[in-house]
Amino acid sequence: MSKSGGAAAGPTAAAAAAAVQKQKTLLQKADADVSSLVDNFAALINIARVNDPPVRNTQEAFQMDMRGSRLIHSADSLLKLVSELKRTAIFSGLASLTENVDRRIEILSQQAEGTERMLERIGQEAAGSLKELEAHYYSSVVRTPPDE
Repeated sequence: MSKSGGAAAGPTAAAAAAAVQKQKTLLQKADADVSSLVDNFAALINIARVNDPPVRNTQEAFQMDMRGSRLIHSADSLLKLVSELKRTAIFSGLASLTENVDRRIEILSQQAEGTERMLERIGQEAAGSLKELEAHYYSSVVRTPPDE
């Protein structure tokens, strides 16, 4: 049983390292998406000023469309990130639940083995006591002999 415990430590450590790396990646992605949202929103507000020259308004309209598209892209990216975080939370919870179930199964299996050994020992003691009682009974003078 110690072999399976040692083998489980390697994958568990690797999974923990992978989880830390994934967390760093997700945090960086969230930071990038949020900063992109803020930058694009600020740019939209700055571009939204009303100016007289029609050429400049056309350029600003194009920039507003471009910034709006980037804003939508960043928001969509954040929504995907939230969805991924939810899946990660669900599956990491499932993994720890599975680990706890496996641990509990091992504990209960050990208890079952101990109980079986104890019952076997009690059965042997009972059989020995019964033989001893039979020997005393058949060697007893008090015993009534069968009708002769």
